[in-house]
Amino acid sequence: MTDLVPPPATSGKGLLERVEDALLPLINLVFLLLMFFIVAGQLTEDPLPELPGSAQLKEERAPEADLMVKADGSWTVGGETVSRDRLLASLPEPEEQASLRIAADQGLTMADLEDLLGLLETGGYTDVLLLTEPGA
Repeated sequence: MTDLVPPPATSGKGLLERVEDALLPLINLVFLLLMFFIVAGQLTEDPLPELPGSAQLKEERAPEADLMVKADGSWTVGGETVSRDRLLASLPEPEEQASLRIAADQGLTMADLEDLLGLLETGGYTDVLLLTEPGA
């Protein structure tokens, strides 16, 4: 086995040759590791199967939000659709310690969201938390 330390200066080789000789085993090791990971990554092309029941959980689980805003701009509080006039009355009272949680559909326009946030600000809600889903 070759040492990883360059040969002594008395070997008759120059410094550059001694350093090259010492780096050769390290280069071989890195190459072998690279080959291993390339081969190991190609063993299967099938994605991992989805766990049983996880699709049902995604469909059944609604976000825990105080206010849900749909893509058409309609608002839902506690499972009931509310109008603009009744929105502030149906929401919980604004608190300094807790944020109002809003779940907005990804198709909601920014203009509708700005309108909603303006309405909530007039109702005393200064701290809101916008719930989002990671993109698929």
